[in-house]
Amino acid sequence: MQYAIRTEQVNPTPIAVVRRHARANELSRVVPEACGTVWSALKAAGVKGGRHVAIYRMNPDGQFDLEIGAEVGDAFPGKGDVVGSTLPGGQVATTTHFGPYNRLGEAHQAVQDWCKANNRTPVEPCWEVYGHWVDEWNKDPSRIRTDVFYPLKN
Repeated sequence: MQYAIRTEQVNPTPIAVVRRHARANELSRVVPEACGTVWSALKAAGVKGGRHVAIYRMNPDGQFDLEIGAEVGDAFPGKGDVVGSTLPGGQVATTTHFGPYNRLGEAHQAVQDWCKANNRTPVEPCWEVYGHWVDEWNKDPSRIRTDVFYPLKN
């Protein structure tokens, strides 16, 4: 897939998340489970959730430290293991991935390659914002939308 990489200035966005640790091969299980946990907590608290998100930081043992959840309108006070957090603001390199989640690594690689080719330094954390699920994606996974973001060092 061809990826159009662009730079944007993004504002910090309040999110409600659960924190998890996972290896790359566990993400396909951990991320959806965590999204469900957060969505249930938001619903129980009467809070309107936005798109699902996952924030990734690599830890020294090769696992990801994750914050997985959903956008919210205001700071989330917390409910159980669901806590408030914030998507970072600032300049980012970003691209849009259309297709199944198991191919998201290609979008991440495209942004990293663009950064290297353009002498830009990505910094942690990177994150994904998932499009609201629509029924047609069940029949045509090539239309699933995920936006990938990497903050850039000034």
